[in-house]
Amino acid sequence: MTRFHDFNLKLLVIEELMYSAGTLLPVYDLGEALAARGIGDPASYALENDLVGEVLPESREYFEALEIPAELLATVEELCFDAGADVFRHCAPAWDGEDDLFDVRSLDDLDLLPGLREVTFVEDGVLAVPDAAEVFAARGITTDE
Repeated sequence: MTRFHDFNLKLLVIEELMYSAGTLLPVYDLGEALAARGIGDPASYALENDLVGEVLPESREYFEALEIPAELLATVEELCFDAGADVFRHCAPAWDGEDDLFDVRSLDDLDLLPGLREVTFVEDGVLAVPDAAEVFAARGITTDE
């Protein structure tokens, strides 16, 4: 079983595999998950239940438990640290992107991504790792800095 130390980095990997490449299935849809419980709009649900600044428990549970096979992890060649990632909308549907909720604070999980060659939104996204550029350079990963 592959374990990520940084939940937010795992979310970015899920963004790439599930929402961009479509290779990690089934695609998680928060709206569908909530609709099955009789809940309409996910953003309204988050606002009404004071869950704006956190990952909804349903989503956290789903994504923490989600197994990503090593074969799929090896296919990740690019990661985008953009605060506008679809996966974030499925975690915190009313999140405004103005806080550090989805900041990646550790790059220790890069060993899980042997095919990673490029990262983007390094300066303007959700990457909060000191000396990240040096970590990427040491691994031969290009950045948009």
